[in-house]
Amino acid sequence: MKLGIIGLPQSGKTTIFNALTRGDTPTTSSAGRFEIHIAVVDVPDARVDKLSNMFNPKKTVFAKVTYVDIAGLEGGAAKGGISGQLLNQLAQMDGFINVVRYFESEIVPHSAGSVDPGRDVATMVSELLINDLIAIERKLERLADEKRKGGSDKTVVERQIGLFERLQADLSENNPLRAMEFTPDEVKELSNYGLLSSKPILTVFNLGDGQAPPEIELDHASVALQGKLEMELAQLPPEDAAEFMKEYGIEELSLSVMIGLSYDLLQLQSFFTVGEDEVRAWSIRRGASAHEAAGEIHTDLQKGFIRAEVIPALELIELGGMNEAKAKGKLRLEGKEYLVKDGDIVHIRFNL
Repeated sequence: MKLGIIGLPQSGKTTIFNALTRGDTPTTSSAGRFEIHIAVVDVPDARVDKLSNMFNPKKTVFAKVTYVDIAGLEGGAAKGGISGQLLNQLAQMDGFINVVRYFESEIVPHSAGSVDPGRDVATMVSELLINDLIAIERKLERLADEKRKGGSDKTVVERQIGLFERLQADLSENNPLRAMEFTPDEVKELSNYGLLSSKPILTVFNLGDGQAPPEIELDHASVALQGKLEMELAQLPPEDAAEFMKEYGIEELSLSVMIGLSYDLLQLQSFFTVGEDEVRAWSIRRGASAHEAAGEIHTDLQKGFIRAEVIPALELIELGGMNEAKAKGKLRLEGKEYLVKDGDIVHIRFNL
């Protein structure tokens, strides 16, 4: 899964990117250049650590999140529609992390002249929404031409006109598409258009040292953290970071919370496969079946699926091992339609 880090200039996007990825990408961009930076990070999961200690495998693999630091989106950019490389990158993202500045700095002035997080949240949300509105209006113009010329399937054109007029009406009321409900067929059709306001968004308030979070109500998830401090801690060797955190009474980096929120943002969950060779966390959408989980592991397992042996990871950890679980009859046999739960250990029985 890919999450694009966006925000107004001087909001600290690259600082947050470095903090999340333990990177050292320069926080000042080259003037006039379109830049992106990409990194993949592990999703922290204590269950994986405990299972790895239990099985002592040759390899331990955590679930992953890909973060993309996207430069170039500014207030007013969408008035004529976001174009070129920037739109292509934004459309590829599964969701967005919107970095909103709350820190003050005489050295780095705010691009709008003052720090106002409420205004900046609204500006960025509006940029995505306006771009979608322009794209949908252009689509409706093309559909009107098709209808007039009569060369396309009339039923399909009429259905698409109805769908896009509904989108246009909601966007005109400043309602992002992610707040709308769609049928599975509509979701499939709209997936081809890369509409930006349909993607989930997490707002990150970038605080200064010792600053309290702003009191702002949002219609989407948010988190507040001290970006510069978190970046500096993330770039330290683990033992030095732990000592610093202990000295200043910091129990947990906000970044671990934020990575978990990133995972939640896309409505994903983890299931596990375990053994002496590998303990691995797999990402799958919430509500997915055992048959779909088999496909995540390998297409052969999905094709030859017979049954899934399932036990919650926490239950296995409490029991002390797989032998104990089998002796007490705790392994359940489930069919294709079983809905995988977050934290399930899944072993697929299959035959090809």
